[in-house]
Amino acid sequence: MSKFRIGLIGLGGMAGEHIRWMNAEGCFEVVAVSDVYEEALLRVGEQLGVAPDKRYTDYNLLIEDPAVDAVVSVTPNNVHAAIIHSCLQAGKPFMAEKPFTRVFEEAAPLLEAYERQPVPAMLAFTYRYTPAFRYARELVRDGKIGAVRSFSIQYLQGWGAASNNVPYIWRFNKDVTGTGTLGDLGSHMIDMARFLFGEFEELSAQLHTIIPERIDPASGNMVKIEVDDFASFQARMTGGVMGVFQTTRNAIGSGNQHEVSIYGDSGTLHASTLNPNEVSWIREEAPGQLAKLSVDVPEHCRVTQYANFKALLEGTIPDGIAGFMDGYRNQEILDAIVRASETKTTLRL
Repeated sequence: MSKFRIGLIGLGGMAGEHIRWMNAEGCFEVVAVSDVYEEALLRVGEQLGVAPDKRYTDYNLLIEDPAVDAVVSVTPNNVHAAIIHSCLQAGKPFMAEKPFTRVFEEAAPLLEAYERQPVPAMLAFTYRYTPAFRYARELVRDGKIGAVRSFSIQYLQGWGAASNNVPYIWRFNKDVTGTGTLGDLGSHMIDMARFLFGEFEELSAQLHTIIPERIDPASGNMVKIEVDDFASFQARMTGGVMGVFQTTRNAIGSGNQHEVSIYGDSGTLHASTLNPNEVSWIREEAPGQLAKLSVDVPEHCRVTQYANFKALLEGTIPDGIAGFMDGYRNQEILDAIVRASETKTTLRL
């Protein structure tokens, strides 16, 4: 079986995850790599058996390479827009890491380019492929908990807490990231809400920086942090469904805790990355009698991100895939959250 020839841009930590996911699918081969660091090019190039002349420091050369069928971009936020634009200009299918761009001003020109020349495009909102979240979506759509009235989503990590003494790194640099925890983790929460419930119609927000300074390991000086490390917002979704969101990287004990609670007229669902193969379901078994069940996720909800990417490259659009417009809309909502926090107002979208 012939394999899709992938050009991989960005060879940091997340690249290893994407390589692992591609290998598990069995229908992808990384034939070209790109990074600004020669050491990374050598290390990953040797690991994957990529020819020396297919190891690029200029990602545009990789995108233009006719030996590359599709691009997977796993870079810091400050080059997301430029890479997506280059893929659109070259007519090259791609999967790009979130967030879509740093700020919404970078997203608008991409939409114009996409409308001129659409290409198969996918955003790596990986939690759409957590089995428990996919099953919760199915249960909601099938009306198993009645009309949904409200939900809560949180995404907690602990690595940035003060006791960990994390120095100043690129994730705290506004010029690189655009936002802090909001864009990093909050973009996943936004996508999960849209995946489960539809569109955002109204929102209010509060962003905060818990740790205002961090030490620069290069200079030894303290650097002011200009991005958030705590974000909370609430929203009215399609059909009047109300949602509450919270995210931080300062929650000690939370490794990678992304979870959703959904409240309907006849039941409650809870799904979490901490238990990705089960959904907690509270429902009325008899009048006045509630039962709390742990329900195993059925096999058909175990869909992988790269299985969807394969289908996209083959010309189909799988249900639940995060496409170009999902990335664009996500960035639009991120921008609205920042404005709502700055102006301390509720915004209609």
